[in-house]
Amino acid sequence: MKHSFYDVKLRKKVSAEVIDFVSYGKGSTKRFAFKAKTNDGRSLTAFVSKEDWEAAKKK
Repeated sequence: MKHSFYDVKLRKKVSAEVIDFVSYGKGSTKRFAFKAKTNDGRSLTAFVSKEDWEAAKKK
């Protein structure tokens, strides 16, 4: 699955293949994210809504 990520080094949005679904925090402060890697190995993170995260995880 592809998703749009902001690449801080390039200072622009890039499209990358999602490699992991992660959640941070607990309780009411829980946040959901997609993780990816650039071609040169840098990590990318995009925070998404719980609904988008759960729907993508089911695919």
